[in-house]
Amino acid sequence: MDAQHHVVIVGGGFAGLHAALRLGRAGCRVTLLDKRNFQLFQPLLYQVATGAIPPGDIAIPHRVVLRRRRNVTCLTSAVYELDPQARRLHHEHGTLAYDTLIVATGVKHHYFGRDSWSAFAPGLKTVEHALEIRRKLFQAFERAEATDDAAERARLLRFVIVGAGPTGVELAGALGELAHKTMVRDFRRIDPRSAQILLVEGADEVLPVYAPKLRTAARRHLEELGVTVRTGTKVEEIGPDFVRMRRGSEDAERVETATVLWAAGVKASYFGEILAERTGVLLDRGGRVKVEADCSLPGHPEIFVIGDLARLTDARGREVPGLAPAAIQQGRYVAGVIRARLRNRPAPAAFRYRDLGSMAVIGMNKAVGDLRVMRVSGVLAWFVWAFVHIMSLIDAEQRVRVFLQWAWKYFTRKEGDRLITGAPPKTRALRLEREQAATGR
Repeated sequence: MDAQHHVVIVGGGFAGLHAALRLGRAGCRVTLLDKRNFQLFQPLLYQVATGAIPPGDIAIPHRVVLRRRRNVTCLTSAVYELDPQARRLHHEHGTLAYDTLIVATGVKHHYFGRDSWSAFAPGLKTVEHALEIRRKLFQAFERAEATDDAAERARLLRFVIVGAGPTGVELAGALGELAHKTMVRDFRRIDPRSAQILLVEGADEVLPVYAPKLRTAARRHLEELGVTVRTGTKVEEIGPDFVRMRRGSEDAERVETATVLWAAGVKASYFGEILAERTGVLLDRGGRVKVEADCSLPGHPEIFVIGDLARLTDARGREVPGLAPAAIQQGRYVAGVIRARLRNRPAPAAFRYRDLGSMAVIGMNKAVGDLRVMRVSGVLAWFVWAFVHIMSLIDAEQRVRVFLQWAWKYFTRKEGDRLITGAPPKTRALRLEREQAATGR
């Protein structure tokens, strides 16, 4: 392999961006393609959705991160086709030849065959999702303040979150904090503490993969924030203004609500299907690509799949989870494999995941964490969680901004970004609509 060896990376999330950083001085040419021009720190998206921090604090342009890597080119473009025989990618602005390909396109929401629910129950994977949720949440409180109808007010102040994994628990906790502490004195006609927050989970406990002690602590923290937890409950239908759910053999219950949020599942991105069609690689039930121990595709050592899109069993025989630390480690590992090939050196040993534990935050001073060396909950867990997440941000300026935002919120209990975005109704159109309704036309 010569110095002009071309590495193309599809996807600029945790895995892809860290691979690009490591390859930036490896003596090869690198092109990073992503539909977005920025890297997003998804673990803190729920704080954007609930107004704690603005989106710019957890997103940074790829070009800024890679500005000192002169051999790395960033392209904002969507890849839609692959020709592995010719080693070419087709994207929305043209075609691109590669010598080595890294695919790190991540996952998207999974509605388990009920994709129509996405129109009524947005998930939380992108900045746009977070801003949509923020709009729905704060608009519900504003509309409740404006109405005189008690039933309509109750519907507007009823929030349903489907799924009690880390995302659902963190959303519910942040919303409980917002309603029961942050906004208590901000309204005149309603009491935000009257909001009903329902967290619905099909399993028997919240945070099903956590230890029993941490699950119990998480549930207690949620209930202290006014969240009603309904475990062992399946959602059967979601509409524009209701959720129908059933617990065990009980009769189905219809819950009237203006806001439903989805945190119940994810599936692999569409590019996994493209890889399966063009290379014959196997996909698991969630659409993830089954890869070799070095993250390459079987029969295609020049193609690597990393991050949430990869179904990987590490050197210890453990399945690698879809978490940010795992994605970062895979990106750095694959960069090391490629560097070894470029220098004609032996390949590194099979990928070995360093499990640093997992954490979930449930409002101010409330969190649970399995840190492997110990399990923590409460205030200590919250400070550990805050430190870990601030240090995980890729840019030093981001770390400072988020630290200052959290410090301000911690001491003042004030949220920083409760804006309702999107075009407001036009006065002329609103008047015409009311006149037509009054005349029956």
